[in-house]
Amino acid sequence: QVQLVESGGGLVQTGGSLRLSCAASGIIVGRYIMAWYRQAPGKQRELVARIFNVESTNYADSVKGRFTISRDGAKNTVFLQMNSLKPEDTAVYYCYAGIGSGSWGQGTQVTVSS
Repeated sequence: QVQLVESGGGLVQTGGSLRLSCAASGIIVGRYIMAWYRQAPGKQRELVARIFNVESTNYADSVKGRFTISRDGAKNTVFLQMNSLKPEDTAVYYCYAGIGSGSWGQGTQVTVSS
């Protein structure tokens, strides 16, 4: 059974940084596409960043140059480093594993104050 547990969210001021973590069990993160999505109130869930099993990455245009996705095989964890945060980055951030029909974590709240 795949379990994804996000952590690292919180309240930060505009321009600040946060690092989100997604600790995985039941899956080896290096073998699958892993991603971060976010959902703001009243909006659809959207892809933020994705890392492929050959270490290539892609990002939503809105976060390019500010966010970095990475993974640590030894810790079996995926990270999202978020810099230069803006109020529009406020959302619940979800970890996603591209295994089977897809697996989701429970989400972690990120709030950026202006």
